[in-house]
Amino acid sequence: MQPVIIVLIILVVLVFIALIKTIQVIPQASAAIVERFGRYTRTLNAGLNIVVPFIDSIRNRIDLREQVVPFPPQPVITQDNLVVNIDTVIYYQVTDARAATYEVASYIQAIEQLTVTTLRNIIGGMDLERTLTSREEINAALRGVLDEATGKWGIRVNRVELKAIEPPTSIQDSMEKQMRADRDKRAAILTAEGIRQSQILTAEGEKQSAILRAEGEAKAAALRAEGEAQAIRTVFESIHAGDPDQKLLSYQYLQMLPKIAEGDANKLWIVPSEIGDALKGLSGAIGNFGGPLTGNATGTPTVGPQAGTPAAERREQPPLD
Repeated sequence: MQPVIIVLIILVVLVFIALIKTIQVIPQASAAIVERFGRYTRTLNAGLNIVVPFIDSIRNRIDLREQVVPFPPQPVITQDNLVVNIDTVIYYQVTDARAATYEVASYIQAIEQLTVTTLRNIIGGMDLERTLTSREEINAALRGVLDEATGKWGIRVNRVELKAIEPPTSIQDSMEKQMRADRDKRAAILTAEGIRQSQILTAEGEKQSAILRAEGEAKAAALRAEGEAQAIRTVFESIHAGDPDQKLLSYQYLQMLPKIAEGDANKLWIVPSEIGDALKGLSGAIGNFGGPLTGNATGTPTVGPQAGTPAAERREQPPLD
């Protein structure tokens, strides 16, 4: 009985192994290559799959998701004979599991070498300054070459990124000095432009202020002149409306004489010739208060009883010793 039990146990184990090998579960976004006696038979997709045990075998399981592969820095010579180190990152995706398995031995290594050679060809036609400022152009050119070359391998290159471009240390120092000088130059230009604009605005402001001030003074002078003219016109109209006689005018003239002599600086002043006419005009107005006003030989007015008597009737005064 013991040999029979051993045989049964062996059969059970074989059946269990056969079931395991028969039922193949493939995860989502994955694929498996099935070979029968070493020859490609089919590609297993995601889900439950049945294969013939001990006859069919799974050669390779491939992830169909997008993959990211960073490559180490590669030295590249530019057109102006400068060596720069460039780090690249490749985003790729397997679209054909069979081609990725049988068309190339190691598609990762093949993509890396193709990236290095293509990058050297592209950078070799650019100088350092263009290399540093043309990342998008380099990425597009590199992606086009890689996508065309890897299509037959069942690989699609979605994106290519230049992670870093590092020129030599001496070149970096020179670039920093140049950038610093350019920034200082732009700062000086902006400062000069600001000062110039400020001076222009200040001059424009002073010009507008002077114009407005002159216009204000002109309007004020015009208003003053108009006011004075109106005042003179009003006084003139009032005088004509009052119809003053010669006596009133003579009296007003005499009232202005004390104002002429006012002030400490007036040491000498001349009596105008019109004063005689003014006094003659007043003689009739104040004659009732002490006799008429007359003038002597010197032109000085005298008041008294002798003012109205003729010169023949005056009593001669004896001369004083």
